Amino acid sequence: MTKFLKTNTLIVVALEDELPRILVKNWRVIYTGIGKVNAVIETSLAVEEKKPDFIINFGTAGSSRENIRGLHEVTHFKQRDIDLSPLGFDKGITPFDEMSDISLGRNGLSCGTGDNFVNGDEEVTADLYDMESYALAKFCLRKRINFYCFKYVSDHANETAAKDWRDSVSLGAEVFVKSVLMNG
Repeated sequence: MTKFLKTNTLIVVALEDELPRILVKNWRVIYTGIGKVNAVIETSLAVEEKKPDFIINFGTAGSSRENIRGLHEVTHFKQRDIDLSPLGFDKGITPFDEMSDISLGRNGLSCGTGDNFVNGDEEVTADLYDMESYALAKFCLRKRINFYCFKYVSDHANETAAKDWRDSVSLGAEVFVKSVLMNG
């Protein structure tokens, strides 16, 4: 696994509840707020100032697969809320865009990103569902910044997902710090 340094890595998280500041003292961390637009705007501003070599996106994600739990690296990203099906395109596909699906070329899970909370069936199939990572992966590829993404499964994208997420939003923080930031 890559050894990340405090001096050249920017950690991007939607909410401080997901990764409290106290756990990442001296790391360069930004909290973007929820959603793709907030994530890219705040990350863009931070990149201008901090000029990182690596960006790590950490946060929570739902999974409709009961066997997926804990912390996972995500290396394949899909946009799940774009819907041009009335024009003949599959849901989740951005027509005429070379980066419609993104793969980092490493082993890991897939994540469907959209600006809605998944609590039932989802048309775009992925291992995990979140609200920021696709946009961040695309931004980093365009800016040629090394991108890593780690998601902690907070819920199983079903009828109890909202309650489950609230109950477990902060459970992955220590696991992430110990297994990713302190690794090596």
